[in-house]
Amino acid sequence: CFLLRVWTGVILYGCAGTCVTCCWRVWGCGMPWREVSVIDERLEFCELAVGATVSFAELCRRFGVSRPTGYRWLRRYQAEGVAGLVDRSTRPRRCPSQTSAEMEQLVVGLREAHPRWGGRKISRRLSDLGYEGVPAPSTVTGILRRHGLLSRQRQPRDHQRFVAAAPNDLWQMDFKGHFGLSDTSRCHPLGVLDDHSRYNVALAACDNQRTGTV
Repeated sequence: CFLLRVWTGVILYGCAGTCVTCCWRVWGCGMPWREVSVIDERLEFCELAVGATVSFAELCRRFGVSRPTGYRWLRRYQAEGVAGLVDRSTRPRRCPSQTSAEMEQLVVGLREAHPRWGGRKISRRLSDLGYEGVPAPSTVTGILRRHGLLSRQRQPRDHQRFVAAAPNDLWQMDFKGHFGLSDTSRCHPLGVLDDHSRYNVALAACDNQRTGTV
């Protein structure tokens, strides 16, 4: 049985587009599909790039990668072989601005000695003591969090509204700010609220907030 297999990246005719290879297959001797991993694809890409059977730009296009990415994989393959095709961590190898271990211990020590001090207080205290390179309050808070020295935030209590037992048992009076008028005077709205029915008993426009006016 003559079988056509489509295999991306294998160049037979040197023309653009998907390339086709031919193979023979015997009836009754079916072979399972070959699983291709990312490493296998990168290895195939690098081997084809080394063979230089097609332009590098065309090879990158067929494998769906940019030329900078293709050159990166090729450099790794030429320097380290297949081991260089494994994904690497993007975490930076060094961080010049990282807080030193000694400074972290000072932060932890102050927190343990003063459990109620936060990042701002600890940062200010270290500066007052003359230490150099004192981290910012936000960084100090991050150090405390990493060391498990931050207590859980208190959950807000459910709001409990005060309600009088019956209407007219209690009234609330409150000025609602003030605003200017066209004659340069100011208006001070005074509201009177019944604590049981929440009925607005009065809303008066006053020219001041003195006791006599109320």
